[in-house]
Amino acid sequence: MTDFKTTRQFPQSPQEVFAAIADPERLGRWWGPAGFTNTFETCDFTPGGAWKFTMHGPDGANYANESVFAEIEPDRRVVIEHISAPKFRLTVELAPSDAGTLLSWTQTFDDPKVAAAVQRFVEPANEENLDRLAEELV
Repeated sequence: MTDFKTTRQFPQSPQEVFAAIADPERLGRWWGPAGFTNTFETCDFTPGGAWKFTMHGPDGANYANESVFAEIEPDRRVVIEHISAPKFRLTVELAPSDAGTLLSWTQTFDDPKVAAAVQRFVEPANEENLDRLAEELV
């Protein structure tokens, strides 16, 4: 398995959800699993734009991240290529729904062995990430 998928329903509109992704200040508040914080070096939210940051774990560990915003369709889709190890592609899709927005989150790892090694961490971390997005949207 190289794909980890989850969906979440939000009561806000796709425009409101997209705004919490597109604004670096807001993104920095909710990005990552529970207990993590971020320091952004670069967050150029444009197609092909660089995103370099450090995630700070609750245990004091620091995790350097380097990504590119590969695709951006306002209010619909964001594709992030994580170019530092472990390499993966994150696709976030926003679809209007009767209740607000259905968000689909698909994280695809290049290497199936890496995906297997991180699965126990990635699956709950992705859910925690979306929990934090929900808190940001309130």
